[in-house]
Amino acid sequence: MILVTFMEYGGSIMWIISFCSFIALVIVLERWFHIHRAQINTGELLNGIINVLKKGNTIEAISICEETPGPVAHVLRAVILRYAQNDTDLKQVAINASLDEIPRMERKMNILATIAYITPLLGLLGTVLGMIEAFQIIQLKGAFVNAVGLSEAIWKALLTTAAGLCVSIPCTVAYNYLVSRIQNIVTEIDKASSEIIYFFSSSKMPKADSSKAQK
Repeated sequence: MILVTFMEYGGSIMWIISFCSFIALVIVLERWFHIHRAQINTGELLNGIINVLKKGNTIEAISICEETPGPVAHVLRAVILRYAQNDTDLKQVAINASLDEIPRMERKMNILATIAYITPLLGLLGTVLGMIEAFQIIQLKGAFVNAVGLSEAIWKALLTTAAGLCVSIPCTVAYNYLVSRIQNIVTEIDKASSEIIYFFSSSKMPKADSSKAQK
């Protein structure tokens, strides 16, 4: 009941802020689950792949990557498929694969950042509209104006500002948290791809598997 009352007092701006909060909540939950699934034990994965590759079994190494969720495994798979190429080409393969994976992790993050930025502005707009409404009441009623007559306009001015901040602050925290998680995964991608490329450059892999792996 109290929430419905606040929504009524806040006016149309309050409904817009509420809609933004709902969109932000959906994005945060969806991104959190996606990034949580992408976070794996990179060291364990890499050790398992290298042990398999030492036996010359690139097919099994690729299968491990395909069965492992997350961008790290996808980038490693792309490098393993082209292991017969030189170091420079392998680095470029890793970069290209990373450029495909990073946008998937950052999907909808710009919307979350936009909501975090505009909700305080929407609250400020509601405050300005509420004050305009209050002054209109004062102008119309003059000396006969009373607190009851001004209360609705003042409610709008205060509630929209509070609502905008209540949405913006958690969105900012969530955005920074998700960005830090994404940066950690990007760092893991760089480390894993560097290690697998170093392994290929320092060991002599049998190239008979190359054509099979690329199929």
